[in-house]
Amino acid sequence: MSIFTYALIFFVVLFLFSGIFVVKQQSAAIVERFGRFLSIRQSGLHFRIPVVDRISGRLSLRILQLDVIVETKTKDDVFVKLKVSVQYKVVAENVYDAFYKLDYPQDQITSYVFDVVRAVVPKMKLDDVFEKKDEIANAVKGELNDAMANYGYDIIKALVTDIDPDPEVKAAMNRINAAERKKVAAQYDGDAERILIVEKAKAEAESKRLQGQGIADQRREIARGLEESVDVLNKVGINSQEASALIVVTQHYDTLQAIGGETNTNLILLPNSPQAGSEMLNDMVASFTASNQIGEAMKNQTQKGAEAKNKK
Repeated sequence: MSIFTYALIFFVVLFLFSGIFVVKQQSAAIVERFGRFLSIRQSGLHFRIPVVDRISGRLSLRILQLDVIVETKTKDDVFVKLKVSVQYKVVAENVYDAFYKLDYPQDQITSYVFDVVRAVVPKMKLDDVFEKKDEIANAVKGELNDAMANYGYDIIKALVTDIDPDPEVKAAMNRINAAERKKVAAQYDGDAERILIVEKAKAEAESKRLQGQGIADQRREIARGLEESVDVLNKVGINSQEASALIVVTQHYDTLQAIGGETNTNLILLPNSPQAGSEMLNDMVASFTASNQIGEAMKNQTQKGAEAKNKK
């Protein structure tokens, strides 16, 4: 065989191999013949007639995402930027429409997102935009589904992934939040202080009640002791008046002894007038005399009782 024959065989094989092409998984290839649509080839190994047929384009059947940033104004005149993420895909049965009806599908989706966001957000206040971002996303998804279904696209999900107000507005919102938290903290501090005051007052009232009860019990016991002392003295022939005088004198000396027992204690008893001093001295002498008489009477009564017992 001549060299020309080998060359011819080589070019024929090369020509045939140039017609073989592969379509990847989750994608589709559009084949045209002399510029006219011929077929849609799915994933796998395929053959086309070289020169006559050509692959005019390929489309991915995977889920794609398009991020759109829209700047708009809220109802309370605050400018805000929203980032809307649209997840979409080409419907496998509508590859023809997706390829031939739309030249730039991302631009079409972006236009619809701008239109919907700038129609919905101006009806909301800034706080509502944060709280109702799902409503904005659902409105975008609903509008895109109605519009893009005619072009072979399916809108999977629309998400509002970021809300960015003006920096001055964000700073003001942070100050409002900080002031609100300080207000709540002050309320808690006031409640705690009020509780402490109430509990302290209750404790003080309980202390006073117990203190008064103790004083009452003390006075009751003193009165009972005085009553018993008077009864004892009456039994030895001392009348009530003399017994009272004796008890007063005894308490007087007990008081002086208690005061004198303390170190660095000086006590001066000054009468209001010389006459009052004389009367006080006379009263003290009378008290001492009555005390001695009462003591002698008690001693004699005791001796008489002892002698009577011995005679028996």
